[in-house]
Formats: sequence, structure tokens, C-alpha cells
Amino acid sequence: MSTPSHPAVDRVVAALAEYDLHPEVLWLDDAVTTAPLAAAAIGVEVGQIANSLVFTLDDEPLLVLTSGAHRVDTDWLGARLGGTIARASKETVRSATGQVIGGVAPLGHPAPVRTVVDTDLERYDEVWTAAGHARTVFPTSYAQLLRMTGGEPSPVTP
Repeated sequence: MSTPSHPAVDRVVAALAEYDLHPEVLWLDDAVTTAPLAAAAIGVEVGQIANSLVFTLDDEPLLVLTSGAHRVDTDWLGARLGGTIARASKETVRSATGQVIGGVAPLGHPAPVRTVVDTDLERYDEVWTAAGHARTVFPTSYAQLLRMTGGEPSPVTP
């Protein structure tokens, strides 16, 4: 049986390899577009899911990798980052990441995207994130998320 393929997932795998990372990308039976669905499908705590949420910070794309255990306080985080955060349109998500909502990976984008990595993820030895498609995930660590994204560690809620 062959492993499914998708161009966005292939770009994520290639980007991971640039960091000498070769995690197994899991293809799930169904799309897992929420942290609780992803956690249930993988068999981990919901806090171990690194949601990839795209916002705009003063009209520039901003990727926030947040623990599935809580929501991003956009007013608080925007003030911390010195601007105003708004939810990105699906068109902005697609143009900034080359991926669609529900499957956004932390890397594999057409160009670097400013990224914030939720410090709450540091509590876990292993975290899981999307791999470019809503049916794909891969395991990684907090330290690897910071390295592969060049992300800024920050709480995302007070």
C-alpha cells in the first residue's frame, strides 16, 4: 500500500529535512481540524496539539503555534507584540502558508512567516502539529518548533 501524497505535505517534509528532521508524517482516516479531534485520533493530551493559527498583526501574516489546551487572547498578545491582531482570511492563510486552514504546518511556506510559539507547549516532551493537510500530523518538540520556525517563544494568554 502506498503512502498518500500531497504537494503541501511534500513541501513540509522537504522543509523538515533542511533541519535534518525526519519525523513520520501520519495520514489519518479523517480530517482533524480541531485540537480535540487531533488529540483523540493520535491518542495524546489535547495540550500536546500545536495548533497552527494564522492571524494578521497590523495586516502582516502572523503564525501562532498554540497549545490545543487553550485559546489565543488576541488583544493581550497583540499588545505584547506591539500591534493589533485580527483573524486572517482563508485567502491570507493560503497565500502566506501555501496551505489551507485546518492543515497549516509550522513550516513549508512560500516565504518565512513571523511566528510565535506558545510557551505552554514546553511542558510536553512531544507535541504534534499539522503537516500541510487536514489529515496529516507529525510529532516534534517545543525546541524543534522554535528552531524550524525561527519563532518567538511567548505566552499567548495572560
